[in-house]
Amino acid sequence: MPRPYVLLSAAMSLDGAIDDTSSSRLMLSDAADLDRVDAERAGVDAIMIGAGTLRRDDPRLVLRDRSRGADPVKVVLSGSGELDPSARFFTVGDAPRLVYTSRPERAMAGLGGSATVVDAGDPIDLDRVLTDLSARGVARLMVEGGAQVHRLMIDAGVVDELQLVVAPLVVGDSAAPRFGGTATGGPVGAVAHRLDLHLVEARPMGDLALLVYRAG
Repeated sequence: MPRPYVLLSAAMSLDGAIDDTSSSRLMLSDAADLDRVDAERAGVDAIMIGAGTLRRDDPRLVLRDRSRGADPVKVVLSGSGELDPSARFFTVGDAPRLVYTSRPERAMAGLGGSATVVDAGDPIDLDRVLTDLSARGVARLMVEGGAQVHRLMIDAGVVDELQLVVAPLVVGDSAAPRFGGTATGGPVGAVAHRLDLHLVEARPMGDLALLVYRAG
């Protein structure tokens, strides 16, 4: 079945953390990297996050530079369907909003008409999600997290490109979420597997480093 080109985008510390366990978001990117990510957003059809990222970070998922064009479609994966309709994901910008969930009735009751709700199966069937996105005209999908959504894509073998920024910071907290999360359906400490991706770029950006991997 057809599916979008999947681009994973993340920033992490030297010890692999994408956030810490404090009540505020850990900023790993600088202004130049945020501008780079904004340009990447302008080149995709949709941006996907998980419900945990929506709740914790309350992202807008809109372009910072309005001259770059229209905002991509916003996509969120939610097993429970329990989402806050006042979150900026639903209230900021004019782009369509898609909620893929295992509990569509609950999501529709809570969100009203603020998003299109799609039954994604229980547990969420990633093939169904990607096929539906393709049918809606999404040819290029940017996945911005969190850790479990990234891991879902990795385990499914659908990652076409990975853009990973590494910051000179050590979080040092074993409870902090890490890039790649935990293997879906597998135990913590499951055997590692090598992704079928090749390094095509390694670029310093001030104190940060950008690593770009692509399939093929």
